[in-house]
Amino acid sequence: MSLTASAVSSKKVFPPQARQELVQLLGTRAVLDRKEDLTLYEYDGGVDKHRPDLVVFPRTAEQVKQIVDLAQRYGLQFVGRGAGTGLSGGVIPRCGGLMVSFARMNQIEKIDLDNERVQVQAGVVNLEVTLAVQRDGYFFAPDPSSQKACTIGGNVAENAGGPHTLAYGVTTNHVLGLDVILPDGTAFSTGGFEPDLPGYDLAGIITGSEGTMALVTRARLRLMRQPELVKTVLAIYNSTKDAADTVSEITARSITPVAVEMLDGEMLRMVEEATHAGYPLDAQAVLLIEMEGLKEAVEEQVEQVRLACEACHCREFRIAKDAAERDLLWKGRKNAFGAVGRLSPFYYVQDGVVPRTRITDTLLEIYRIGEKYGLKISNIFHAGDGNMHPIILFDARVPGQLRAAQLAGDEILAYCVSVGGSITGEHGVGMEKMELMSRQFSDDTLETIKDFKNLFDPHCQLNPGKLLPLGKCCGEIHQPPGTEY
Repeated sequence: MSLTASAVSSKKVFPPQARQELVQLLGTRAVLDRKEDLTLYEYDGGVDKHRPDLVVFPRTAEQVKQIVDLAQRYGLQFVGRGAGTGLSGGVIPRCGGLMVSFARMNQIEKIDLDNERVQVQAGVVNLEVTLAVQRDGYFFAPDPSSQKACTIGGNVAENAGGPHTLAYGVTTNHVLGLDVILPDGTAFSTGGFEPDLPGYDLAGIITGSEGTMALVTRARLRLMRQPELVKTVLAIYNSTKDAADTVSEITARSITPVAVEMLDGEMLRMVEEATHAGYPLDAQAVLLIEMEGLKEAVEEQVEQVRLACEACHCREFRIAKDAAERDLLWKGRKNAFGAVGRLSPFYYVQDGVVPRTRITDTLLEIYRIGEKYGLKISNIFHAGDGNMHPIILFDARVPGQLRAAQLAGDEILAYCVSVGGSITGEHGVGMEKMELMSRQFSDDTLETIKDFKNLFDPHCQLNPGKLLPLGKCCGEIHQPPGTEY
């Protein structure tokens, strides 16, 4: 949902004294306020934009605390930012104010392989965690498509997933503990390297709260041992329906691959032309299926998956012959969003979830909605858990096309909810899906969510105007009383 002028308070001038104090605290090279610099921080991977008044780059948790203390004293609204790869407007400073970038808090502080643990600062890039331990036979399981750029702090905020979510779960399943700064400046730790600490699971509450409850400065994460054997399969289809039906067939055979990804014909052609990953240009759909574990078990799974694919009229069942071919297939999947840019100057990625048994119906509905709005929609998604990613192609330079893309996206998500699904699987609500929350939850549930927000952030200063519909929020898109600047 695009930001409207009526939703935002009138523009205020950032307090000069606050800027001066931030420069004294962090240094001139860690404070940005020139228009040409701020423009780089007005957007994420979605379609909404709004510019912050100031961006700061702390290096330590203590500096983050001092920044938040200053924001409290001056009544500033503020938001944390990792790499800005999110797709729902979660880091968009819709009211301006102060942006806290964690780009310079990028240290892996402690690796404990004996206990399969690692401790990192919030700005560490996701893939760097795996690269730091892979020589010793370990990896960090959550693998968003943006894992070469996205940061752990952002992964925690959004409870990020990825292709291997089907077997390994999302970020919250791999977070052991967090160090955070609350909006009032309180610093506290929750969880730790210990296997099971008593008390409330505060790390679980903060993970997935989309940066609206606390700023994460440090995370303690679970590492996984690399499997004995990995097999990656490309199943090729002449029918999108047959590919979608295969997902249910695999599940019916009690098989749980670590990943089942689907690309429709439109998408696979864009990907192949960009990456030359080996996808056939004449296919209507492909499934990228991966199995891993003990050698004997994996080989048996591959055979069962082959039978499931053939039962659903798979025209070709191709097993990657080595690690190089497997990496190439995954390169195509991971670089898919970039490949879209070769065909369309703009695109809008959605993130609905449906039961696996409704994937076929949902794809047909997505194509119907595309025809209704005169827009081309390609599909690439985590088929194993029904997490759909329709990519709506449009040209923002053509009047009305951006709005048409947003309306099409809303209609797709409404359909997902109507068949027992959700408005988001991993991208989050942010400001993009706020108004759709009332389709997913009752008024009482929305009030409870607001109560949690108020408990952590009573003055609605941290990442305001996110998650809840504007009519349900706590006035958070306005300046706190008595603190206008």
